[in-house]
Amino acid sequence: MRDRNIVVTAPGRLEIREEEVQPGPFRVRTLFSGISAGTELSYVKGTNPALHATYDPALGLFGAAPAEPWPVTRLGYMEVGRVEESRTPAVAEGTVVAMTYGHRTGWTGDPLRDRVVALPGDLDPILGIYAAHMGPICANGLLHAAADLRGTDVRSLADGVAGRRVAVTGAGVVGLLTALFAREHGAASVVVLDPTPQRREVAAALGLQTLDPEADDPAVVLKTAWRHTADDRGADVVFQCRGQASALHLALRLLRPQGTVVDLAFYQGGADAVRLGEEFHHNGLGLRCAQIGRVPRGLAPTWDRERLSAETVALLRSCGEAIRRHLISAVVPFDEAPALLTDLAQRRRQELQAVIAC
Repeated sequence: MRDRNIVVTAPGRLEIREEEVQPGPFRVRTLFSGISAGTELSYVKGTNPALHATYDPALGLFGAAPAEPWPVTRLGYMEVGRVEESRTPAVAEGTVVAMTYGHRTGWTGDPLRDRVVALPGDLDPILGIYAAHMGPICANGLLHAAADLRGTDVRSLADGVAGRRVAVTGAGVVGLLTALFAREHGAASVVVLDPTPQRREVAAALGLQTLDPEADDPAVVLKTAWRHTADDRGADVVFQCRGQASALHLALRLLRPQGTVVDLAFYQGGADAVRLGEEFHHNGLGLRCAQIGRVPRGLAPTWDRERLSAETVALLRSCGEAIRRHLISAVVPFDEAPALLTDLAQRRRQELQAVIAC
């Protein structure tokens, strides 16, 4: 028996390889695999930092270049599959699960190594692409906003957004899911900013308020509308979800004095557009990186990846029909995935959320 795996052999070059199936505690047959337009395409384009410098997890530093970065054999982290065989009571046969094993037709799993999120039977399986990793990224953004206010006494994702004015820069999948999380958890206002009309249309279809950052100065617009006192205006918190330095600079400009940007974006270059001597300095602003590698200090183990997945499943059950209709813009067969990834990387094709069907 063989699995098929999508591999990046060099910048701009992808192929499907067949690999021998290895024995293990359980076997998953892939149903769907979501494509991340940020992280994955950086491997296809050759711009991911991991291709050019190795990361030392003990020191938390990037250093020397890897000896041989190619091929990239594990591309993708948004998989949904059905358990076909199981030799472990931890995973039941027939269960539909969300996992993070890459764009493959199947996977030999081990519950001691792999995250396995069992999906409820009433959830459309294709929505499970968000349950293991992408949704927890967004939930972790809200968790960081809550920790910014409550320290270690965080009881709910609502603690950082309930009753507050929230801006989200970037209307890709991360931005839209984060905005939906904020709305579901009681934000007083949620405004999504993105320069792409089609993405603003999707945000509006989800019932979210939008602004075009390339029209009237959005910082002036929001600070005129969101008044706390005469000289205290702007968003209580901004979730920065677009991997451009200019978007981070905009996020800082939207904040009220002493507010915080919670940054979920993945930057692949420099940040010349971030003018730290302007609003960041004069308004005493804060910037927190909220990547999924860690929850805020002091919140583990009460808040862990499993709890963030559970929060994601709750959002999908509440908003799943709208998410399925408006976020997932293309579903392609497995054999067409290498061509799709190449087209996306070279900007010959635009998709909000592309999904590979196996």
